[in-house]
Order: sequence, then structure tokens, then C-alpha cells
Amino acid sequence: MCIKAKDKVAELEREGFCVLENLFPAPLINASREAFWPILTSYLSANKNTPNRGPHRHFMAVPFQTPIFSPEFFFSPTILEMVRSTLDDRAVADQWSCDTPVLGSQYQHVHVDYHRPLFPEIPDLPLPPYMLAVSFGLVRIGEEHGPIEIAAGTHRMKREEAQRGVTTGEIPLQQVPLEIGDVLIRHPWALHRGTPNRTSTPRALLTIRYVRRWYEDRSRDVLSIPISVWESLTEDQERVLSFPIGES
Repeated sequence: MCIKAKDKVAELEREGFCVLENLFPAPLINASREAFWPILTSYLSANKNTPNRGPHRHFMAVPFQTPIFSPEFFFSPTILEMVRSTLDDRAVADQWSCDTPVLGSQYQHVHVDYHRPLFPEIPDLPLPPYMLAVSFGLVRIGEEHGPIEIAAGTHRMKREEAQRGVTTGEIPLQQVPLEIGDVLIRHPWALHRGTPNRTSTPRALLTIRYVRRWYEDRSRDVLSIPISVWESLTEDQERVLSFPIGES
């Protein structure tokens, strides 16, 4: 493992999140944004009055359409090195989505993602991580655009204890701005919230979820990989993806 990845894995374990600065080249992000923007704006227009993540917040599955989809996003050596070190060598990507607050959005309640415990009868049972979220913006995400805020270290705490610490202010929420090309990796169980987007530009944040291969979540909203895209991948790349394969 390279020194950078090793240091970032330690930070991820300790804090519950880390940022890989300038990991993706700007032209790659720009090409993805230009191709995705008409799809996103059409979705936002059609669903303006039916936000699915709170007022003026929208969540949608992202198509596996080049250049919106790029192998560099899913198979970055640095990201895979960190994912495999934290999860295991057989981890797979099983979700490709976009979270977009728009003008008028407010602070979310502090929460965790995918909070359904593996063992409901022992919800606070300490377990090794089996899921990571890897996110990057299609636009620069400064304070005014609605960046995520994360309570460091709460992924390793009992839920009630962590919630109490954030509520009392003992555990601060840290804002995580992202420049074009920056990548946020986080434990979904670290308490966090979205903040208001005060601009007229939709804050498009793309996320790839990586999980241990045995984990299954039928509630996730995903799109199929076109067969033409699937056949363009190597066998090693195919083993990393856990998505339905389309017919065209």
C-alpha cells in the first residue's frame, strides 16, 4: 500500500471519513458533468414538487453511460486499495447515484445512511465495516453549495451516545467542502447531515457504494449496465461491479 493510501486509511478508521484531494482530473469530471447535466435538469424539473430526500433535495440513480460513467471513477487504484484494505479484497460496487440539493434546501436532521442493522436484536453490536461511500462533486462544493457535515468518530460509537454528543455540541459537525476532483470516502454510520444549497446551481454529488460481496440490499435504486459497456470492461473490472446487466 502506498504511503498516501495508508495514511488515508488510518484517517478513515479514526475519523470516519477522509478526503482525497485532486484525485480525478478536471477534464474527466467536466465531461461527466456535461453529459449528465441535461439528464439531471430534466429530472429536477419533472420532480420539482416531489423531492425524495427532504424539501428541495433529490436522489436519483445514475446511468452507466459514457462519459457520465468512467472506469476511472469505479476502478481508481487508490480508491480500490483503500476499499479493499477497509473491507476486503472481494468488495464490490453496488450503487451509483446522485444526491442533489437545490436552492431552497435546508439543514437535514443528523442521521446515518443504510441504518438497518445486520442483527436487529443487537443494534449496537460492534462489527467490522462492511460498507463505504465514495463521493465526488460534478461542481465545486463550497460552503454556499450545501456541503455535507460529518461528526468525526461517531461511526465507532453507540448510536444514542453519538447522537447525544452531537445534540449537546460535545461532538462538532465538520463541514466537508470539495473542489473539482476531490473524493470523499466515508463510513455511512458516521453521523452527518446535508446543509442548504444557497445558489442557483444544483449541487450534484455522485456516490459509489462499495460493500462486502455477501451484503445484499434489494431496496437500492440502481440502473442496469448496458451490455456494450459491460463488454468493454476487463474481467477484473467486471468482478468489482454488482449491478444488473441490460440487454442493450
